[in-house]
Amino acid sequence: MPLNVQALKDWVFEDRRQTYTDKDTMLYALSVGFGADPLDPLELPFVYEKNLRAMPSMAATLCHLGAWIGDARTGATKSKIVHGEQRMRFHAPLPAAADLVARSRVLGVEDKGADKGALVHVERAISNATSGELLVTITHTSFCRADGGFGESFGPTLQLHTLPERAPDHVAELIIAPDAALLYRLNVDRNPLHADPEVAQRAGFERPILHGLCSYGMAARSMLGQWLDYDASRMGSLDVRFSSVVFPGETLQVQSWRDGDVLSFKALVPARGKTVLDNGRIDVV
Repeated sequence: MPLNVQALKDWVFEDRRQTYTDKDTMLYALSVGFGADPLDPLELPFVYEKNLRAMPSMAATLCHLGAWIGDARTGATKSKIVHGEQRMRFHAPLPAAADLVARSRVLGVEDKGADKGALVHVERAISNATSGELLVTITHTSFCRADGGFGESFGPTLQLHTLPERAPDHVAELIIAPDAALLYRLNVDRNPLHADPEVAQRAGFERPILHGLCSYGMAARSMLGQWLDYDASRMGSLDVRFSSVVFPGETLQVQSWRDGDVLSFKALVPARGKTVLDNGRIDVV
């Protein structure tokens, strides 16, 4: 069914508040693969309270809005909604622990056509509740696969980053632990699709799938180490399009390019010949 565009235009989100601690920061880092080598001095600061650092992509789990797009008032077909794109702009480094407040709005809707679905963009601006400092602005795009054809769009049309056409400047392979989804879901998203084999099979998957935002965090970890010397303050943005699922236990191949202060990347699962993250971009600051 078509989306209820007027309801989306008028949608009001209440401010979201969250307090997170060093334990949350370390859990997130562990869930995206930091600490696989506990003696690595470059990764240890992300998983050990001594001089603890927060991974920028952790912002995806903070002041989360939940499954609001599945509300009947939006007109979206709940079973056909997937996370399409994720964009972040980092204004200041995430503290290792903080009190936060987030203000959100529906940024726009793009009608792709009756047989192509629609995109709903939501902006979430997260600030330090104590100091008022803006930390990160997140644009979360939901792809409503069955709900296009309403003929009315509003807000900006968000353009995807174009990857270089040359061979990658660097290729990294990340082994995903078999229990990765069970660990990552402790951050915020306890959808049984990522844990319960019966639920996964009913959804058409042979077994539980990995959270897209876990793959996103793993790719960001790879890029941070390869190009930024693990200096999280140099990551000014982190954009990606989700293009296919990942299963725990698979190997993720991250292909990346550098052109000045722009890093480009995509991630594949070579064993299945699938690109799972595409159009990735990081602006170096």
